[in-house]
Amino acid sequence: MAPADRSFARRTLLTTTAALTGSALLAGTAHAAETRHAAWPAQFPLPDGFQPEGITIGSEPYAYFGSLANGDIYRASLATGRGKVVAKGSGRPTVGLKIDRHGRLFLAGGDSGEIRTVDARSGETEQVHATGGTFVNDVILTPGAAWFTDSFKPVLYKLAKGAVETVPLTGDWQQGPEFTANGIERTPDGRALLVVNTFAGGGGLMRVDPRTGVARAVDLGASKLPNGDGLLLLGHTLYAVQQQQNAIDVFRLNGSGTRGAAITRITDPRFRIPTTAAAWGKRLYLPNARFDVEPTPATDYDAVAVRQV
Repeated sequence: MAPADRSFARRTLLTTTAALTGSALLAGTAHAAETRHAAWPAQFPLPDGFQPEGITIGSEPYAYFGSLANGDIYRASLATGRGKVVAKGSGRPTVGLKIDRHGRLFLAGGDSGEIRTVDARSGETEQVHATGGTFVNDVILTPGAAWFTDSFKPVLYKLAKGAVETVPLTGDWQQGPEFTANGIERTPDGRALLVVNTFAGGGGLMRVDPRTGVARAVDLGASKLPNGDGLLLLGHTLYAVQQQQNAIDVFRLNGSGTRGAAITRITDPRFRIPTTAAAWGKRLYLPNARFDVEPTPATDYDAVAVRQV
């Protein structure tokens, strides 16, 4: 072999060895992280009488839960399951909630008709917005805005730059005589919103143009979401919590979110009417809302974790 050939072969060997070593290190790191997370609790208690509904997880392994009873925000460590109330409510409910990268919580205020923002670190309420709505239910964050559903009115609320805009829902949107809109997400391409409509067509998804409010039914084949609640999109995989069915229906969406194919249904004996889901690692975390029992100050509540698909 000529010197140049030997030099090339050596570089190739070193590069290949480095790549293999790097891959091994990455695989080892991923395996260690997965092993560590597997030791974290897959079920942990929430305060008695708390009445959880929403959950959000940010860039750190802490889950935040909102209380329907009084609006409190409870933060739990995913590593230990232990937690505490980090923001006191004022008697007005907290339904859906999301946390942004700055540690700001966006809260849907249920039948108070309010949208609130809270500093997750200090627990201080930053802003309170009256929407004039009937039941502000769930929220999703997009670049520059937070979008909220109203379960009894055919509208979305857009919070941007400290002001709330009401966006009427038109097109295929059908408003039922009772509870209609619930969970909300973004499409995989980020250009539109996905909203659960528990009434139209026996229950399903609507793809909403955020500029116009025009809604189009998402083709889910034969699948229905009559008890659809929280939505969670990871890549092209959409998790739709069906609360009364104690299940999570999983779909593979196309990029624009106009079509979805059913992948599987996740069930678990620990489910007690779960409502919403958030992800950390390879797990989904869900609060058990226990809507099948009459709530009391002594009613026990918890959160459970299941593996992602």
